[in-house]
Amino acid sequence: MGKRKAKTKPAPKKRMDKLDTVFSCPFCNHGSSVECRIDMKNLIGEASCSICQESFSTSITALSEPIDIYSEWIDECERVNAAEDDGA
Repeated sequence: MGKRKAKTKPAPKKRMDKLDTVFSCPFCNHGSSVECRIDMKNLIGEASCSICQESFSTSITALSEPIDIYSEWIDECERVNAAEDDGA
């Protein structure tokens, strides 16, 4: 005689919230004016402001998201500003 199999319910799937694709510009401070585009064919990510026409492009991987591109742009701006502060 065998044991009865326990009936367990599968764990509910966690729902992932969508990440933003539109951000505020670090140059003109206009809210939701920076749009990030990802070109998976050429592995290039581009963030550009529709108000002041500033743009930033970087190389990406298959796992990159628009928030990663925007974060790299902000990090690059901080790095340039820190270098100017040290030099001046």
